[in-house]
Amino acid sequence: MALAEQTYGFFIPTVSLMGVGCAKETGDQAKALGASKLLIVTDAGMKALGVADTIKGYVEEAGLKAVIFAGAEPNPTDTNVADGIAAYNENNCDGIITLGGGSAHDCGKGVGLVVGSGGNIRDFEGLNKSTQPMPPFLAINTTAGTASEMTRFCIITNTDTHVKMAIVDWRCTPNIAINDPVLMVGMPPSLTAATGMDALTHAVEAYVSTIATPITDACAIKAIEIIAESLRPAVANGENMQARDQMAYAEYLAGMAFNNASLGYVHAMAHQLGGFYNLPHGVCNAVLLPVVCEFNAIANVKRFADIAVALGENIEGLSDVEAAEVAIGAIRRLSADVGIPAGLTELGVEEKDLATMADNAQKDACMLTNPRKATLQQVVEIYKAAM
Repeated sequence: MALAEQTYGFFIPTVSLMGVGCAKETGDQAKALGASKLLIVTDAGMKALGVADTIKGYVEEAGLKAVIFAGAEPNPTDTNVADGIAAYNENNCDGIITLGGGSAHDCGKGVGLVVGSGGNIRDFEGLNKSTQPMPPFLAINTTAGTASEMTRFCIITNTDTHVKMAIVDWRCTPNIAINDPVLMVGMPPSLTAATGMDALTHAVEAYVSTIATPITDACAIKAIEIIAESLRPAVANGENMQARDQMAYAEYLAGMAFNNASLGYVHAMAHQLGGFYNLPHGVCNAVLLPVVCEFNAIANVKRFADIAVALGENIEGLSDVEAAEVAIGAIRRLSADVGIPAGLTELGVEEKDLATMADNAQKDACMLTNPRKATLQQVVEIYKAAM
């Protein structure tokens, strides 16, 4: 049967630096982009640890100026973005560096979108709402999970509605992404686990997405293989540089996959948990992933069988349906091994909120590429199964 007419895009930073010590090139890369004074958007933790000052030093060594804005909160809000815009304008900046995990990157993207195109960050919810380029933008990653340092996705919480706004815009893809495993060594085991399971969720959802392509498939499967091999040792010993380096590659590959194939109901539902309860995104994904996979499996059991193989499972002699069950079991074991909570109840989620969150999830852009369509009641039941 002939394919229907459709265009598939592939979005990625212009330059991506990987490997031990690559963050030292920050200043030279900023200079190459033409910036002269950069706003370093980060969080209080990176500032307190001195990492933000280290990056500021790299910028100054290249003959440029930098100022630190440490106002990115977990699950960044429209208020954080407004504060960042004020800092950018007050200091006459002409470029942005984001330092941290997804929260810092998303906050910085929000700043860049408004600085570039004007208006309010709420104006950009949806697909490609910007009208002008962002300022020169470098993203330095310190976690191996969100891949926000290289994607066109920006998730910002609306403080009035407590809903996470999904902003998908090719213009907010960073010009330069930097993944230095040295900066990831300080992550505690719980954060290593949560971000690693976030990366696994990206890869799995991208692989079963309705707009997956051979390019995104290759990235997703390789990411799953690396995570299966490297997440446990990274959680067990954060100073295992080999494991850290491999997880940096895995999260980047998973980012390449979902940045172009998009996601599914795990993220659509996790966004609501983050907006309602301010819960860690990676943990929410990890709890929901096997439950959503159980719901999705009948839509494409062959793909879930492939995931079982990528996770290192032996499916010889099994039907695709049986192999899909093996994949879901392997995801549950990995999640348990790295210390992810057993369910949403443990995270403080209350059943009275499930219907509202399910309704909001149905409006989230991520659900559009889920392989199986769900009714509102089915989304509620998935939440209940994850409790």
